Amino acid sequence: MRVIAGEARSLPLKAPEGLDTRPTTDRIKETLFNILQGDIPGSIFIDLCSGSGSIGIEAISRGAKRAYFVENAAKPAKCIQDNLNFTRFTDRGVLLKQDVVSALGSIHEKEADIIFMDPPYQAGLEEPVLGALSRADYVTEDTLIIMEAELGRDFSFAEDYGFEVVREKKYKTNKHVFMKLRKTEQ
Repeated sequence: MRVIAGEARSLPLKAPEGLDTRPTTDRIKETLFNILQGDIPGSIFIDLCSGSGSIGIEAISRGAKRAYFVENAAKPAKCIQDNLNFTRFTDRGVLLKQDVVSALGSIHEKEADIIFMDPPYQAGLEEPVLGALSRADYVTEDTLIIMEAELGRDFSFAEDYGFEVVREKKYKTNKHVFMKLRKTEQ
């Protein structure tokens, strides 16, 4: 696992030991950032269920102003901190060691540009997180929310929280679901 592009290009990243995390492959990460490339520079990026932190670190490397890393488990949180130290991104990375729903209340930004989440697939975190994001002041109609999920995962429930699916990118075993707040009528 490595940083693909930008300031920290080609630097290797640590992955947490054990089977509790599934790091996003370099190929999928590269595809994701090719989609996002115009939105990254100067952005506020939030990486939920961060694991190794490779997604948020890639965002910083490509020019994000700040990235938040939310990880509750001790070993992955230490791994994220080690990766931030190694890439010298500690000044732009904020590690929140708490559960994902609580952490959303600890982020104090005027607006988040991109929120990425790769939750454990059977944990059922998608709905509580979307519920919390629907109430967060920093989530606006311009905020892009991306969830990594199993191919068969249905996201029709997102409408119940005021979000609409604007794009899906499918891979062999999983997909990225892109969502935005539904625009309100003026």
